Amino acid sequence: MIPERGPHPLSHYLNHVVRAAAGDPDGAARIERFLTAVRAYQQHPYRRAMDTPPVVARRGTARVLDYAPPDDRTNGTRGPVALFVPSLVNPPWVLDLSPDNSLLRWLACQGVRPMLLDWGEPGPDERQLDLGGYVRERLLPLIAALDAPVTLVGYCLGGTLTVAAAALSPHVVRLATLAAPWAFSLYGEAQRANLASYWTSSKPLAQSLGVLPMESLQLAFWSLDPDLMERKFARFGTLDPASPEAENFVALEDWANAGPPLSLPAAIQCFERFFRDDDTGQDRWRIGDTPITPEALRLPSLVIVSNSDRLVPRPAAAALAERLPSATLRSLDAGHVGMIVGTRARSLLWEPLRDWLLAPGNAN
Repeated sequence: MIPERGPHPLSHYLNHVVRAAAGDPDGAARIERFLTAVRAYQQHPYRRAMDTPPVVARRGTARVLDYAPPDDRTNGTRGPVALFVPSLVNPPWVLDLSPDNSLLRWLACQGVRPMLLDWGEPGPDERQLDLGGYVRERLLPLIAALDAPVTLVGYCLGGTLTVAAAALSPHVVRLATLAAPWAFSLYGEAQRANLASYWTSSKPLAQSLGVLPMESLQLAFWSLDPDLMERKFARFGTLDPASPEAENFVALEDWANAGPPLSLPAAIQCFERFFRDDDTGQDRWRIGDTPITPEALRLPSLVIVSNSDRLVPRPAAAALAERLPSATLRSLDAGHVGMIVGTRARSLLWEPLRDWLLAPGNAN
């Protein structure tokens, strides 16, 4: 739960709606609909109340949560260990959104032993880490601490990082990526230009603070799809506030407006080396002396992409499947977040992912 509901920064989104409504005969009503929907969201009674699973490993401020049912943990029952690695941006609990909409809790009842990496709030040590540093200093030691063969399942930028971890860790036996960008040059030119402009204006603030604040990160996402905020609140305004759909929207919006800042080195690498220079797609990403090249990974891999993703365009994510020697590509007709928590997420992603994790040829 966040202390004060957004969307953050509200003044920015409202200004965008006002500009977009200028000259529209329905402009005044359009602005009022947006404000009414925002007020309904802010006043909605839903609050996330979920128990936190046991912590099985820590490194710095990062920790691994074990979603195995209590009886399985007590009796030592083990399914294949699947470590889910979310993006460093936003909290990890989109994968455990609510009691009725949790990929991890559902998988825990399906014979999989899901675990979740929570990156945590960056402390003094984490503030010095770039993306490769997060892999080397946080993800790799946590994988080793699990003392088991591990399947990595990376979501969004977390998926990009899992490719590096799979290249560097002997404990990783399989790899699945969910809407994970790899070939950043395959983003649209307008999207990359918007991000470059955003970063030019935001970098001085990040340099002065030593981190890129969450509110600034929200604007980076907004630059990829500037009309998204108005569209989604327009839809929310049509829902019955007591409906499961409205509650799911509130839960998801609370998640989208929460999260820690991003370390300055990670922000610089993300915007300048990944989005601008496409180090990953152009084989220029190295961690220490090791080049991170997908062709070197011979382990079973699953690459899941969205046909309608506005945050990670399909070509940018599907490029990874073309380069992993043993990859299966699965394309979904669902959005970047909808594939995880949407009304069709179970049939589109949860069940196929479970089947792949439990397939005999893929067993840990």
